[in-house]
Amino acid sequence: MNSATTETLINSFKQAGQGQVFQYWDELDDAAKSSLIEQAEQIDLAEIDRLNETLVLGDSDAHSVDLSDLEPAPYIPRPESGGDQQAWLDARTKGEEALKAGRVAAFTVAGGQGTRLGYDGPKGTFPVSPVRQATLFQIFAEKIVAARTRYGATIPWFLMTSNLNHEATEAFFKENDFFGLGADTVHFFKQGLMPAVDLEGKIILSGKSEIAMSPDGHGGSLRALVRSGSVEKMKAAGIDIISYFQVDNPLVKFLDPALIGFHLDAQSEMSSKMLPKAYPKEKVGHFCTQRGKTVVVEYSDMPDELVEQTTDSGELRYIAGSIAIHVLDRDFVESMGGNNPDAALPFHRADKKVPALDANGEPFKPEEPNGVKFEMFVFDALPFAKNPVIIATTREEDFAPVKNAEGVDSPQTSKDAQVYEFTQWAKKAGVNIETDENGMPHFTFEVTPKFADSEEAFVNRWQSLDPKPEIKEGTVLDA
Repeated sequence: MNSATTETLINSFKQAGQGQVFQYWDELDDAAKSSLIEQAEQIDLAEIDRLNETLVLGDSDAHSVDLSDLEPAPYIPRPESGGDQQAWLDARTKGEEALKAGRVAAFTVAGGQGTRLGYDGPKGTFPVSPVRQATLFQIFAEKIVAARTRYGATIPWFLMTSNLNHEATEAFFKENDFFGLGADTVHFFKQGLMPAVDLEGKIILSGKSEIAMSPDGHGGSLRALVRSGSVEKMKAAGIDIISYFQVDNPLVKFLDPALIGFHLDAQSEMSSKMLPKAYPKEKVGHFCTQRGKTVVVEYSDMPDELVEQTTDSGELRYIAGSIAIHVLDRDFVESMGGNNPDAALPFHRADKKVPALDANGEPFKPEEPNGVKFEMFVFDALPFAKNPVIIATTREEDFAPVKNAEGVDSPQTSKDAQVYEFTQWAKKAGVNIETDENGMPHFTFEVTPKFADSEEAFVNRWQSLDPKPEIKEGTVLDA
């Protein structure tokens, strides 16, 4: 530890009015001092000062959500809902060409733990498939393997982890031999951290040598892609299209040639999938336009009178739900994740109960929110993007997240959704499967992505089989 450098750092905190970060310095041993310095070096004091001014100490109305001039965002409907069949076919062809040319990388935001599921470990290691109990990471890896086989290209995979799960995630992939992808094509990097501040804007200590740090939100993924060197790796590999998705959704079609094709055709910098909301207050963001820009308004910020508005035909007016599936232009990510304050995602304020030290330096857990955490949302990049495109998808094809231990968006509802999709594929191929009124079979089976990752792929693969296997309880159709 260089004493002159350390003294300069400590003085910079004092000059910024954050000297309390080092108030227990003389009580710390060398290891604790090194740890505290390492944490402090991650903090951009000018950024914290700006956030305090705008989000913590300023006018409370200044950080409220602007809902003026909102309109529902336009989107491209699917062919079965009145969309242009030829436009979808052309988009798919263009997207397939990009995939074959090796221009696309998969990117997963995977910093979460399985805590809400009652699971101790990275969420991506949670077993989620209906028969094999394959993990989320394994399912995504198999989808990439299937795409590599189909398009004859190496599709690299970038995963953003967190301080909490980085080592465990890397170890999991090594234990599973990277699921056949090759270690050199799977890239891990950590999400950025931000310090929590108290209601006066002072950085909170959670221990005498521990700053209360927390992840900077999924929007921080754009900064992390740049700061980790991942964007430079993409440039070197000729990749200019980044397929973004979150780790909790095993049904996601994240290498969708139609979305990629529409994105390229519009010369878009950021394109997204929308899901028609199932009911007015479904907990998804709303794609809207506001003074010529595409924006997403969180469900918690959308007033009831807008959420419940309907069209003349009785359809929800604000029907386009955001499910965190995006395609981003690499150069756009580089510009948004860089240091240009005119092209940077805004931070949002979240009031939280932050474990802290009391006046005597003793740790305590507050019963009421005592601090502010700062986080960014990736959809806040949309207003900065040129020619944003939104295309429609379906719940059955793209959305069965695992968020809660029970009830909505639980492991059981996700497994049911997977079995339902497999059943529809099999029926399309002419397999006679008896189902109930909800389209569910009376048994559980599984189709791995390496056997088929779409209805079309299933039909083609099934037709090539001779003899054809019986689909029954516990059947796993695999490569």
